[in-house]
Amino acid sequence: MPDPLLIAKAGTLDLNLLPAMANRHGLIAGATGTGKTVTLEVMAAAFSDIGVPVFAADVKGDLSGIAAAGASSPKFDARVEKLALAPFAFRACPVTFWDVFGEAGHPLRTTVSEIGPLLFARILNLNDTQSAVLTLVFKIADDSGMLLLDLKDLKAMLNFVGANAKTYQTEYGNISAASIGAIQRGLVGLEQQGGDKFLGEPALDIDDLLQTVDGKGVVNLLAADKLMQSPQLYATFLLWLLSELYEHLPEAGDLDKPKLVFFFDEAHLLFNDLPPLLAQKIEQVVRLIRSKAVGIYFVTQNPSDIAPVVLSQLGNRVQHALRAFTPQDQKAVKTAAQTFRANPALDTETVISELAVGEALLSFLDESGTPAIVQRGWVIPPHARIGPVTPQERQALMRTSVVAGVYDTPVDRESAYERLKARAETSSTAANAAPAATSSPMPPIASSQYGGSPQQTAAPQPSGGWFSGVTGALTQRGPTGPRGGRGSDSIMETVAKSAARAVASQAGRQIVRGVLGSLFGGSRR
Repeated sequence: MPDPLLIAKAGTLDLNLLPAMANRHGLIAGATGTGKTVTLEVMAAAFSDIGVPVFAADVKGDLSGIAAAGASSPKFDARVEKLALAPFAFRACPVTFWDVFGEAGHPLRTTVSEIGPLLFARILNLNDTQSAVLTLVFKIADDSGMLLLDLKDLKAMLNFVGANAKTYQTEYGNISAASIGAIQRGLVGLEQQGGDKFLGEPALDIDDLLQTVDGKGVVNLLAADKLMQSPQLYATFLLWLLSELYEHLPEAGDLDKPKLVFFFDEAHLLFNDLPPLLAQKIEQVVRLIRSKAVGIYFVTQNPSDIAPVVLSQLGNRVQHALRAFTPQDQKAVKTAAQTFRANPALDTETVISELAVGEALLSFLDESGTPAIVQRGWVIPPHARIGPVTPQERQALMRTSVVAGVYDTPVDRESAYERLKARAETSSTAANAAPAATSSPMPPIASSQYGGSPQQTAAPQPSGGWFSGVTGALTQRGPTGPRGGRGSDSIMETVAKSAARAVASQAGRQIVRGVLGSLFGGSRR
């Protein structure tokens, strides 16, 4: 069993986080500049040291310093001496940099189908009617065997459904041109923000977030400084990632340590303007993902930023200083104080406003899962660098990361856009007559329309057939490499796996893919 993780000290008392209790989730809160990022770095490095992979959003770029060893300074040495931590060894953690836009890290992509209509509706800020129309578009694509992989696929499908709305009215209901137009306008805005960069292939393989190097868990850092310019996109993307983790990981029960720890910085963005249905699913996944041995740690300014049902699930807490300048601030301080198990020796409500930078109120779960009484302590200094790595260091680390070369080159294979473009190039008579000749929403398209062989254009089969044979051959794992046993996958292998997931999605279910996957009753894989 791993040793307890030293996070802070209160005099001579060690304040430890128990690895076996780390999947009970947690909270790091405090006003700007009070030390939340350093606390996050300390906790992430502690998990990495015991072989637990970490995923964290690096909102300001400061967290990237965890990839480099720290350095001594008079102020730093004074803190080490004060906390009696000598001898103190500086060390770095293995890090993989990710970036939705592919600039400050490896591209992090997913497909339109895996995002699903409900999350897309939130990204585009659609109303109920527009959301329902978008759901119908996804269902028509599913029923028609059209793969929705990137943004141009979705745009092409919207154009097609809008132009043929009357054809689908009887089976699917009314599809208004106004709703189609609103969705299209939203997609234009998303594209201008760079949202098209994270829609496509090779899509992320969740296993690549669960790597270890020399026994240390890899710290996956999402460069979020640019992504934060679109807060709703940021929150929705991380929510999708949580749902993927929930679907992908098997039930694990109580383990000695988590399989993954997920830090959600600027967590208040997740709960802003949240539709009731989506709020319920977030609450549900937070409760249930514990059984998959995943710990979620929300990082925000105030505990009141978190939905009450979710807040009640967060057993490990670090509360940095809060400032009470207004009546609303004073109420928030009182609420934060009441979330701790009381310590008779501390006036928690008063102490919260008095804490210095790096000082915090801490309460972790004990062996029985009971919150310990709150203690006032100093977070230990990190072993890695405080502050960001240089661009040159970042590029060097990317060249040697465990996923170097896997996601860097985008792949655009045949999907809805290409198939609909081929249809448009045929005679209008054939295109108009085809829907009436079959009971399916969209007829099969002859291979000649693609300019390829029948094997290239045949509809995906649920099992067996040419596609499963090809993907089976392509996805054979090579010798064990630096990726923790996953081997050195080529781009073709990665795309084949992405294709297999898409085929399973199309053949194995209808459109119950959306938010938090199997919680809706469907299964993608």
